[in-house]
Amino acid sequence: MLLITACSGNGLFAGEPEEAQSALEMINSGTQGVELSFSQGTPASTIFDTQDFFMIVDIENKGTYDLGSSDCFIQVTGHDKGILPGLDSAQSCGEIEGKSEFLPDGGYDYLEFRSSGINLPDGAYEYKPTLNVVWCYEYETKAMASVCVDPGFYQVTEEQKSCVTQDVSMGGGQGGPVSVSMVGVENVAGNAVLEIIVKNVGGGQLLSPYADFRNCAGTGLDYDDFDNMVFDVDFSGGSEVKCSPRDNTLRMVNGQGKIICTYDIDGTTAFETPVLITLNYGYLDNMRQEIAIVKTP
Repeated sequence: MLLITACSGNGLFAGEPEEAQSALEMINSGTQGVELSFSQGTPASTIFDTQDFFMIVDIENKGTYDLGSSDCFIQVTGHDKGILPGLDSAQSCGEIEGKSEFLPDGGYDYLEFRSSGINLPDGAYEYKPTLNVVWCYEYETKAMASVCVDPGFYQVTEEQKSCVTQDVSMGGGQGGPVSVSMVGVENVAGNAVLEIIVKNVGGGQLLSPYADFRNCAGTGLDYDDFDNMVFDVDFSGGSEVKCSPRDNTLRMVNGQGKIICTYDIDGTTAFETPVLITLNYGYLDNMRQEIAIVKTP
């Protein structure tokens, strides 16, 4: 009975609107995307060359974008393939859901990496590589800012207006490693001008959504694959939005980029309206672990 009466049809707590709002804000916040960690106890810090190398990698999708089977890949580098064979193939992260009202912490999966037939060269009594686990994935961030636009900015007094035009700060992220940090608003001769600041707030490297995620740990990336993203801006309170850069491709510099959008404002009085910003991008991250392979006595 409690479950039936406490949950709405969309899965959110329906007791109070404020609680539903708080839950949605929590889900659509944060600065993490796909996070990896070594499963406890793997890889072993030291093994004999007659044993199999074995490693489990835990995968968590801590953002809001659902991963498909071709959206995320993991590769292991930093080792001699002749000594540790079988670790160099890219593996898909799998289909992992992002955060939602039904899964507030995001989805989880794991992958196993194994190497059999370790082959230490003659005369070598140990081998100590630093394994570099690299993962690349396609992701999306959706941000919404409620802005005040004022077609009669110079014609009426503050007392006649229902809202005041001002910049909107958007700290805390929007469920991804790339986020909108601020939306600036200006009203100029019947037009509204938006200045949208985008930042890389994760610990990894921004990639183009068109990059080769299957081979991002090797030579599959070139200059144009780094620090590029695709964006879309939708504004319901005016005419068609015109944005710069015009090709809707934004290049980031030092982890930051700027989008400028203009549009004609409908009506004659100030009003508040949502601006929807969608960022499509790829992301590269890594973690390292040193291991030791010892010659069997």
